[in-house]
Amino acid sequence: MSLILSSAPHVRSKDNTQRLMLNVIIALLPCVAAGIWYFGWQAALVVAVSTASAVAAEFVWQKLARQKVRVYDLSAVVTGLLLGLIVPPSAPWWMMVIGSVFAIVIVKQLFGGIGDNFLNPALAARALLLASWPALMTSGYNLGKFADATSAATPLLSGASCMDLLLGNVTGSIGETCKIAILLGFAYLVLTHTIRWEIPVLALATAALLGWILGTDPLTTVLSGGLLFGAVFMATDYVTSPMNWEARAMYAVGVGVITVLIRKYGSYPEGVTYAILLMNIAGPLFDRIPVHRIYGHTKAKKEGK
Repeated sequence: MSLILSSAPHVRSKDNTQRLMLNVIIALLPCVAAGIWYFGWQAALVVAVSTASAVAAEFVWQKLARQKVRVYDLSAVVTGLLLGLIVPPSAPWWMMVIGSVFAIVIVKQLFGGIGDNFLNPALAARALLLASWPALMTSGYNLGKFADATSAATPLLSGASCMDLLLGNVTGSIGETCKIAILLGFAYLVLTHTIRWEIPVLALATAALLGWILGTDPLTTVLSGGLLFGAVFMATDYVTSPMNWEARAMYAVGVGVITVLIRKYGSYPEGVTYAILLMNIAGPLFDRIPVHRIYGHTKAKKEGK
């Protein structure tokens, strides 16, 4: 019998970056379709420009930096899709170009590329756009089926029913309105073992519980705004979420708590973006808290025992 000596890792898997990113893209397709259905082709244009800009930014940067071009791993496509789905359907094309370039070049590539960024690139870009052009990021939802709406308020301010929130009959960001589409994506990601269930479920449960304690209907808390979308597609990012189970639990609870506190006491009605970004920063610290025994080591026995 011949033995083959190889370097680590010794446990092989058919999954690679491209396959995992493709699963995320497939999971996002219901949200893309729902966004176009509700908001019209303007939403499709926003998503297309955001995605194309992200891919182009990564390609150009890697060419200029004389790095291996890795746009084929589809991670830039995922970043562009996510950014396009968390902005209003009326977002101008130039703003999407700026956001995508910032996400790819500043947040991702300058920190070493995929696997080394400490913030979720799409969320960091959204935070930049929100700080730079708040009027464009918090208005302009009255497109498509909502063209006759009298208010541009987000679902958090509109008093929509839970059924409307579930079906997507509310104004909001392109991919965040139809919760059924998000749940379909969540089911696909879990069934394909692309993500684990702990972070989304614990984040939503924490937000629902704290919202109920503070006097808000738990179901409305979960279905309002971008909490469900953020918990499923943003908080579960491999690079910026913790690795240990206990750390993931603390991370998820933090996302839920901060989101509700910002909604309840902050001047900005939606807190998911900042909640996840803050937990991205704290994630590595959470991984240090659970102390695990090193494999093969045992506790030293005390003398006399």
